[in-house]
Amino acid sequence: MNPQEISALLTQRFGAAILESQLEGMNPWSAIEPSAILEISQFMRSEDSLSMDHLELLGGVDYKDRIEVVYILYSMKHHHRYTLKCRLSRETPMVHTVESIWGVANWHEREAFDMFGVVFEGHSDLRRILCPDDWEGYPLRKDYKPPKIYREMPV
Repeated sequence: MNPQEISALLTQRFGAAILESQLEGMNPWSAIEPSAILEISQFMRSEDSLSMDHLELLGGVDYKDRIEVVYILYSMKHHHRYTLKCRLSRETPMVHTVESIWGVANWHEREAFDMFGVVFEGHSDLRRILCPDDWEGYPLRKDYKPPKIYREMPV
């Protein structure tokens, strides 16, 4: 399927949960309601015409007014790619985990939690993966202030 067909299928199936789509360029995407991520992800994987069986990337992006979680999906069967985006509040960035759909999401979500502070509800083991457990703050957020000292050592 091409991006226009994927977008049309998502809009037909999920209606108002599809907030915006950008189909031009190298990475076509749809922004979706965060509350619909689990249902839409399950559909993207199980719908035979999509078969998005591979989560290529799940990452965070920090904008001035929000945190986004970006999901780049790929179909090994059909060789098409599509991106979903969830826009979250900066104050409480929270969205449901998709690790039950794509197992590799476990690691990706832990990294987004560690670097951006995104909480993935229902995650089986949501803890830091790159920073020490007692690290304060989220290093890839624009408002992050690195410590001068960590465990009595200069940083």
